[in-house]
Amino acid sequence: MKYFKVLYYVLFVLVLFFSCTTKSNSELTETITTATLLKDMVNRAKLASFPKTDFRLKQESSYNRESVKEEAPKMEPSGWFKNHDYNSSEKDANFIRIEEHNGEKEWVLMDHKKPGVLVRTWMPFEKPNSPDTDNWIRIYLDGAEKPTFEGNMLKVFNGTGFIPFPLAHKSLRSAVSFFPIPYSKSCKITTSKRPFFYQFTFREYKAETKIKTFSMEEFNNNHALIKSVSEALLNPKNDVRGHKVSINGKIKSNNEQEISLPKGQAAIHSLSLKLDDYQDPEITRKVVLKIEFDGHETVWCPIGDFFGSGIGLNPFQGWYRTVSEDGALSCRWVMPYKNSGKVSLLNLSNRAINVSLEANIKDWKWDSQSMYFNAAWKGQYPVSTRPFSDWNYITIKGRGVYVGDALTIMNPVKKWWGEGDERIWVDNEMFPSIFGTGTEDYYAYSWGGMSTDFYEHPFHAQPHAHIYNKINRKKESGTRNTQGYSTETRTRALDVMPFGSNLKLDMEVWSGTDCEMGYGVGMYWYGDAGTESNRKPDIEEVLNVPPLPDGFPND
Repeated sequence: MKYFKVLYYVLFVLVLFFSCTTKSNSELTETITTATLLKDMVNRAKLASFPKTDFRLKQESSYNRESVKEEAPKMEPSGWFKNHDYNSSEKDANFIRIEEHNGEKEWVLMDHKKPGVLVRTWMPFEKPNSPDTDNWIRIYLDGAEKPTFEGNMLKVFNGTGFIPFPLAHKSLRSAVSFFPIPYSKSCKITTSKRPFFYQFTFREYKAETKIKTFSMEEFNNNHALIKSVSEALLNPKNDVRGHKVSINGKIKSNNEQEISLPKGQAAIHSLSLKLDDYQDPEITRKVVLKIEFDGHETVWCPIGDFFGSGIGLNPFQGWYRTVSEDGALSCRWVMPYKNSGKVSLLNLSNRAINVSLEANIKDWKWDSQSMYFNAAWKGQYPVSTRPFSDWNYITIKGRGVYVGDALTIMNPVKKWWGEGDERIWVDNEMFPSIFGTGTEDYYAYSWGGMSTDFYEHPFHAQPHAHIYNKINRKKESGTRNTQGYSTETRTRALDVMPFGSNLKLDMEVWSGTDCEMGYGVGMYWYGDAGTESNRKPDIEEVLNVPPLPDGFPND
């Protein structure tokens, strides 16, 4: 009898081992294609699970190659804080190299020699009022001698070429594309002339990952899917019908109201909120959304930063969040939990508010890849622009996926404030794998001082700049006043950033004027129960709203 028990145990272990191995191998054999990536782009629930086929996000850009180390805080800006992150003459070399083919030069901007997917491209107009160039871009995949496709450097990626809007589009003075271009071995990108500014963001996979390389034939075969994804992005809906819980009524000053979520494995699929009055723009800063899952608070963020409106009601529509002109704030992040949850509103303003909040919850099957949704906030006033410095958005320790942020700044002067570059380190990198070319470039527009106008896109927006928003559009394109509040937001789909042990995101403070600014940022990410950040609730700084300059607006 004892013999049979031992034999049974051994067989059980072997079956378990082979079933796990088969599952692991099957996951590795799932081929990544243009079609699977397009479907993933509009699958919000996929963000709530750590990628089964793991990857890391990387970027090639025209960042200044002299930025090789951090300088001591009191040193003059050089090296790390060099701002010449473009190519304007033959002396500049903010690219990889120059090659020569058939007697013609090609400037190499990206040369990635592992399996990957190009998931975001950004390039500005070479002249602020001219959306054109004679520079020719070529994309070579898997070592091919001829490009898979080529064309005008801006028109290929601004929604007027073969990639349709909104997968590619003309942002404020820039061309931006989120269309996925997968490759199984390598991707090389060149231009026929010296490049200006550029960013190419891509996923890097392990060598054994199965990827079907992009081709124009496949693009044409996926025409119907491309159309349906584009329509979905432009008409974001929450089609999940689940159990609804709500808060309706008055919350007194310095009071909090909460509601419990249904017990058991489930997920919030949408959350909507409306206040009775937005006449005081600071109300979106002083009302804080709190969410607790399985006994841990994972969301603590002012509602303006959580929904992307900033300070005041600034309407826009995105894939994950919508701020409506009638004051309705809504989000479509999927937020799973194992056992229990709680949603709260904290009123830090000096008056009572009437609120209407509703959460839509449906069942969720929790597994080893499932993660909790997190949102945190950091604010600081004043922030000195001299000496130049890096302002840490967030540092996260543990496993997770970073999915977006919303930045609101207060600029006390007219001159442009946003030359600072993003620098993002993942999993103990010695040098940031994401090194940008300017804050406005991170948020997908360009020529910042001239681009103080509202714009919106499924994955990024400028809901407010200077005195302008969706309700009050800019009429004179030449004005450069960037004084006052500006709100920039970027959310991620295929360009999410997974991390296995840690992530650090800094935004360089680089203004053309020696002054004191105000910064506030909301950040969104998914993480395991043990994943922690350096952001904690900060009521004192929430109430420290950066004051607008005397005499504002000052056109």
